[in-house]
Amino acid sequence: MPPLPLQRIIDAVEPLRTLNYRELSIRGLCYDSRLVQPGDLFFAIPGDHTDGHHYVEDAVTRGAVAIIHSSPLPHYPHGVVCIQATNSRVAMAAAAARFYDAPADKLALIGVTGTDGKSTTAYFIYQLLQRLGKRCGFLSTVAIDTGTGLQKNRLRQSTPESPEIQRFLASMVDADCRYAVVETTSHGLSQRTARLHGIEFDAAVFTNLSHEHLEFHGSFERYRDDKANLFRALRGNADSYGVVNADDPNHHWFEAVTDRPVYRYAIDSSDAELRATRCSYGSESSECVFFDRSAHSETSVQVAAPARFNVENALAAALTVSRLLQLPVADLKEAIAALHPVVGRMAPISGSQPFSVIVDYAHSPGSFQKVFPIFRSHTAGRLIAVFGSAGERDTRKRPLQGAIAARYSDILILADEDPRGEDPLQILREIAQGAVQQNPRLTEGDTLRLIPDRTEAIRTALSLAGPRDTVVMLGKGHEGSIIYRSGAVEWDERRVAEEALRSLGYTVGAGETAAC
Repeated sequence: MPPLPLQRIIDAVEPLRTLNYRELSIRGLCYDSRLVQPGDLFFAIPGDHTDGHHYVEDAVTRGAVAIIHSSPLPHYPHGVVCIQATNSRVAMAAAAARFYDAPADKLALIGVTGTDGKSTTAYFIYQLLQRLGKRCGFLSTVAIDTGTGLQKNRLRQSTPESPEIQRFLASMVDADCRYAVVETTSHGLSQRTARLHGIEFDAAVFTNLSHEHLEFHGSFERYRDDKANLFRALRGNADSYGVVNADDPNHHWFEAVTDRPVYRYAIDSSDAELRATRCSYGSESSECVFFDRSAHSETSVQVAAPARFNVENALAAALTVSRLLQLPVADLKEAIAALHPVVGRMAPISGSQPFSVIVDYAHSPGSFQKVFPIFRSHTAGRLIAVFGSAGERDTRKRPLQGAIAARYSDILILADEDPRGEDPLQILREIAQGAVQQNPRLTEGDTLRLIPDRTEAIRTALSLAGPRDTVVMLGKGHEGSIIYRSGAVEWDERRVAEEALRSLGYTVGAGETAAC
């Protein structure tokens, strides 16, 4: 982006006061002092582990010419414009929108939220629009497309900070995209982070809600309310709308916070604009009939992904695109059949081994409750599960994960996910407690093993597997690192499993290479 006069940014953030003001142009925006470039505007924002106000001097040393802060500074750098705002995160969102010339206003923006299914539903919407000839950008946990093709998302944030979001959206506009699909997390929607502050959406999609991220939100009610901010952010025009899963009991909450039309999809509920009936779930695909109430039509569809929840994701995507483009769902049949699942979601590893090996991203009690019955139903022998739980995150979900896994599995091997600053073994013990309470027959050291080293845990699981067994590895999926107290360590779940299989004497087929 070309430099922007500082005064234009000041006008956008409504400052409490400004010191050392002088006319200058801003070349970039930065909130990490280590990345500041000469001519940047630095935002001092509070975080979970540190506070950007402590790094103002470092930012100035690296070339920051202006500072936006919320707390008074102990020292105001000479010659540097210091702008105090009520909330530096909100100010950063407003400044980023101004710096990048409000790109969200130039796109038909579709936001997808929920506990599970966000990434897949967003990816399905993106694919449908692309296949219908619409230039569409994409921003999700797994991948990003700013108009030049899918690239792996390496940020480890499903919803990035506001400057990144605005920069990505601006790139989509520059690439002549007309639409953009954005996975919107509860963190991104929270007023505490203000990552999506000021952005309005043309369509808001709600998939489902279960126990997750309570370490951040504090309560399920707060978590749900933060999610609902997506529906509060619908544009106030005649065309914006919401889409909700009528089979989830929380859908009424999302409908109630907006005065825009809200359309329902469902498998069980009969009160839905789009419903899947006569569903048949295979190990690799699903077949069903979509009943489009507005068109009074039935369409037989095939979804190239297993399980009920993928039919739900396809329903959400089809209903969203149908309303967006004013097309009957029947016109989407071929595009639905061509959908590809997200890498790292129910992804099998093919090889010469006489047992099944599956990588999946499931990491919440809600997602565990969905995937474990599927694993169990497709396993003739023993079900062996490898998983953990994130450190410095919702601790209350750990025994719930253990209990659900123990209800369906024969062997549990608990391993690091992202322990961060916590004691890895303590996390695994908390999971194990829930597992043993659910299934007292589990024996530590035999059918229940605590192996923090995830590579060793995967090798152990595969070495224990025999004919007709299934080994599932959960929680990492597509992610490219494991975060420890000392920092992030590169990780590729699929590659580690393939190398372990080869070390056991098996041959392994070609792996997934797509960005999403």
